Amino acid sequence: MSGEIALTGATGFIGSRLLLKLSNAGWQVRALYRAKKGREPINLPNVTWITGDLDDDVALAKLIEGTEAVVHCAGVVRGAKRADFDKVNEEGAFRVAQVAAKQANSPRFLLISSLAAREPELSHYSGSKWRGENAVKSAAKNLRWTVLRPPAVFGPGDRELLPLFQSMAKGFAPIPAGKNRRFSMIYVDDLAMAVIHWLAAESGYGQTFELDDGYDGGYDWDTILAIGAKVLRNGSEVRRIPIPITLLGLLARTNIVAAKLFNYAPMLSPGKIREITHSDWVSDKNSFTTITDWQPMFDFERGLMVIFDKNNAKL
Repeated sequence: MSGEIALTGATGFIGSRLLLKLSNAGWQVRALYRAKKGREPINLPNVTWITGDLDDDVALAKLIEGTEAVVHCAGVVRGAKRADFDKVNEEGAFRVAQVAAKQANSPRFLLISSLAAREPELSHYSGSKWRGENAVKSAAKNLRWTVLRPPAVFGPGDRELLPLFQSMAKGFAPIPAGKNRRFSMIYVDDLAMAVIHWLAAESGYGQTFELDDGYDGGYDWDTILAIGAKVLRNGSEVRRIPIPITLLGLLARTNIVAAKLFNYAPMLSPGKIREITHSDWVSDKNSFTTITDWQPMFDFERGLMVIFDKNNAKL
């Protein structure tokens, strides 16, 4: 590959892995970087860092001008109120799409959304991802957009699921009470390779695609714990600790109050509880595979083995 693309969200969990894969594949990447004290962007071949943020139209124009594709990966997953999410997930997506559409030769546009957008009523986060998708679609008639909706993403560098994996390695797993919930997952490097396949395929415009790791029908918690026991405990049981939904709700409401008092962005919120207790987060990659020939390489078991190897001292 030799084309030049623009990437937002390049310092995040997903974006940083995507940046590495793009660099290794030979893509020339302009990556948006928000300057922050004590943080320096990683030096990679074929990568040019552009200082700015999603509010800076000048920086966005410098990021996008002359590129053949834009991959918008920036997003917010933590917050207490709708505005915390919409500023980036909706308004930021719209601004990037608008700048892309204004170019003399408008680049292709890929939005990394979330499977949560399928159920926008559940939370401020899921609603913001759905609104972000609609914002991109409405940015301009000439924009060749594609939306990817990955399910739960895991892999090295993920801070959200690592505590659960650490607990599983110790022999227990605190999980919301209740049964009959199924969900898909995807390993972060597989998501990155899905983007690279989209770039190569030059198709799928005006379409929204779901992704998954190829585990047919999705996982349930019993399967996840059985895999965890096999990978992390040499077959010794991982005991399920069911947490009552009412207790989770109380903790979430308390967390929202504390977040306002101490000025931090909470992950646990009433909306997040509704997300994680939703019965069906099973996705289907087949439509995307048909147009790109992309196939995932890591199911949960193989992905967990990689994380275990990379974080052995922590686990």
